Amino acid sequence: MHVILTHEQADFDAVASQLGAFLLQENVSAVLPKALNRNVREFLHLHSADLPFISAGELPKETINAVTLVDTQSLITIKGLKKKTQIFVIDHHKKKKGLSPDWEFNQVESGACTTFFVEQLIEKNNYSLNIIEATLLLLGIYEDTGSLTYSNTNARDAAAVAYLLSHRASLKIASEFLNPPLTPDQQEIFEALMENSQTITVANQHIFVSCANALKLGDEVSSIAHKICDLIDPDALFIFVSIQEGIRLVARSVSDQIDTSQIAKYYNGGGHQRASAALVKHNKNNPSQLKDLLQIFINELPKYVQPAITVEHIMSKKPLTITPETTTNEALTLMQRFGYEGYPVIQGKKILGLLNRRAVDKAYAHNLKKTAASLMEAGDIHVYPGDSLDHLQQVMATTGWGQVPVVDPNSQEIIGIVTRTDLLNTLAGTQAGTARKMNLSPEMEKQIAPGQFSLLKLISIAASDLGTPIYLVGGFVRDLILNSPSPDLDFVIEGDALQLASLLTKRYGGRVTSHKKFSTAKWRPLGVGSDTSSTRLPLPAEQISDLPPTIDLISSRTEFYKKPTALPTVKKGSIKLDLHRRDFTINTMAMRLDSSHFGDIYDYWGGLNDLKQKKVRVLHSLSFVDDPTRILRAVRFEQRFEFDIDQRTLDLLQEAAPLLEEVSGDRIRHEIDQILVENKAIAMLLRISNLGLFTHIHPSIVFNEFTQNGLEKLLKDQPTKEWIEYISLDTQKRLIQGAYTILLMMLPSSSLRSIIKRLRFKSDLQRTLTAANQIWHNKSSLSHLTPGKFCQTLEKYPPLAVYSNWITEDNNDLREKFESFISQWRLISPKTTGDDLKKYGIPPGPIYRSILQKLRIAWIDKEIINKEQEKKLLEKILSKIS
Repeated sequence: MHVILTHEQADFDAVASQLGAFLLQENVSAVLPKALNRNVREFLHLHSADLPFISAGELPKETINAVTLVDTQSLITIKGLKKKTQIFVIDHHKKKKGLSPDWEFNQVESGACTTFFVEQLIEKNNYSLNIIEATLLLLGIYEDTGSLTYSNTNARDAAAVAYLLSHRASLKIASEFLNPPLTPDQQEIFEALMENSQTITVANQHIFVSCANALKLGDEVSSIAHKICDLIDPDALFIFVSIQEGIRLVARSVSDQIDTSQIAKYYNGGGHQRASAALVKHNKNNPSQLKDLLQIFINELPKYVQPAITVEHIMSKKPLTITPETTTNEALTLMQRFGYEGYPVIQGKKILGLLNRRAVDKAYAHNLKKTAASLMEAGDIHVYPGDSLDHLQQVMATTGWGQVPVVDPNSQEIIGIVTRTDLLNTLAGTQAGTARKMNLSPEMEKQIAPGQFSLLKLISIAASDLGTPIYLVGGFVRDLILNSPSPDLDFVIEGDALQLASLLTKRYGGRVTSHKKFSTAKWRPLGVGSDTSSTRLPLPAEQISDLPPTIDLISSRTEFYKKPTALPTVKKGSIKLDLHRRDFTINTMAMRLDSSHFGDIYDYWGGLNDLKQKKVRVLHSLSFVDDPTRILRAVRFEQRFEFDIDQRTLDLLQEAAPLLEEVSGDRIRHEIDQILVENKAIAMLLRISNLGLFTHIHPSIVFNEFTQNGLEKLLKDQPTKEWIEYISLDTQKRLIQGAYTILLMMLPSSSLRSIIKRLRFKSDLQRTLTAANQIWHNKSSLSHLTPGKFCQTLEKYPPLAVYSNWITEDNNDLREKFESFISQWRLISPKTTGDDLKKYGIPPGPIYRSILQKLRIAWIDKEIINKEQEKKLLEKILSKIS
């Protein structure tokens, strides 16, 4: 195996040289180093599909016989290297002392190593570069020659650039990834800053800090900062450069934890979170001003670095509160409904205390008619959104409060609540109520239709303009992480969904239907029906077809169940509480879309971890009690994704299984319908059977080898054209109704009637089930019927009933009868018509049908085989009538 390697922290020249070496050789692998400069990473992230690079982990487990080492003379460690591995070095730097004599070294006399490989491509003249390959090679030369301006540039570099530009290299793309070249003066300051630098680590953030004197510098400092960032790739950079006007602070950050604008503001400067600057006046009386300024800055720096996760990230917004006058019974009702263990007691904006479940239960047990004011733990205990988890932990430890209100530092109003469970889950790493761990915007753009992605951007802009957080939730996020995007877009708005729907309609047209009571809105971006004249979406025509007909916008909410198996009662809440009401942790991730949060993943309840562990897990121990249909959903998700139901969840499922008997037939049937259209429906039904759940749906339902084989044929075999035409149902309806028919048709008729009543089947399916049941129980007599009578009998029944019996029939003779019926017998008709009978003087009436049916049966039974014989039989029938 032959691989192409380069140095760590690879720049464009290194990676472009790898590409050039790859294009010139056969049967080689270009292996990227672990560390890449940021601009290189971004380029490869966007254009990886057009380039041949792989990671070391993708190499086959084989011995590496040869290495082409480009733009470096240092060999990185990689599995497969042996002492006998041949090393070929191609580099434009001077040969290092101590280079192994066994290595073959080729020094390139050019400003960029990439130039050598472009020259070889020109010489071979048999490779057609695509636009991305040509542009990457161009970037390699431009970056190391300062776009042909550095003193080490020569004519070879310029000739290579000319060749690449003539072969479709894009200057537009290149300009997006190149830094402006440093002047000689800037280069000198750059080297001084590197010499004086310190890397300080605060809250796991690596921060580059340095200073330099540059009184003669006439150029700007920001390009130097940019160059250092590209080289070092810190989380943040702060450099103090003494120039004629004063001491210039230049600040850069790539971390959400470090807001450079706040630091620049301290020095009367400005900017934004990622980039800021300030100018400090010279103090002529202090010759060590620059060094003093740097030292003071280093001492103050920790104040400006936010903790990785703060209270704001894990708190629940819009908490439920109670007043001092709340009674014991009222408090107990709230706790039972919403499941919260503690409620802040407030009067106006002031926090008076915390009422916890333990105090309420004791008061209720002793029948004490107390109010919250009497029972609460008194005190104005609170934290702020920006507080660290260490501070929160200290507050909980010193006060004993398991639920701590979160107060806005400006308005002093309660804006959230954080619980001991929130803290423990976060510290244990099982939840991360922060987006910093994952952003799926690039993956989403790759996986979903262009029109859908454009629509999400438009909705994001509208929500941002309103200052309203908006999230995609549930299955869409889960499936996106699993690289199997769902077409369903479920939006939750942490605010007023109706207001957002109104703004979307105002801007982009379409129609909206609002439900104020439930704080939900349905936006039809394309209008209603075929009338799309009301839409004003700024999308190209080819993207319009990607859009869903409706968009559901729902305000975030929480819910409670008045009794087991009942439908929930809902109330407005935060996104965190909204996600907590969902069925399983793998469905609790949310993707935020508004403003700079576009694509950020929020995982409050451990969904990412359970996806990784391939576990289906409920959020709390009463989940199946609240909604027993989740039992069937747990099986569906387990089998669909080839996960396992978590053991504790499985225990809770089996304990709650008898509650399925109390769930309405409509809801049970809906869940089974969902299963029957899944690719792994058989495995799901088998799992339901093995868990004994069918017994709780109806004790007569059995899932045995017969039904399994029949369902496999139904769901996996494609019916013939004749059967499809005869059944005349769309695929989904045929599969769902056919599955119910095969599952139930062999039961005693009394049991079938009971199941029909239990699951509240619609009338057409009732007829199919009853007919299939009759056919099943009368097969012995059917097998003895003549072809004509067989055909006449089957035609009385719904086609799907006939099909279901044929697909499960093992008797070859009877199967052949079904097949002859579908392909031949049912298509036979007599030559005689009603008009012919009228000529015989027979008055129209039911007798016509009787006569024509006798003729048809004779044809099917081959008692007559031509028109003359049919005429004789007709005359014989008529003579008997007369």
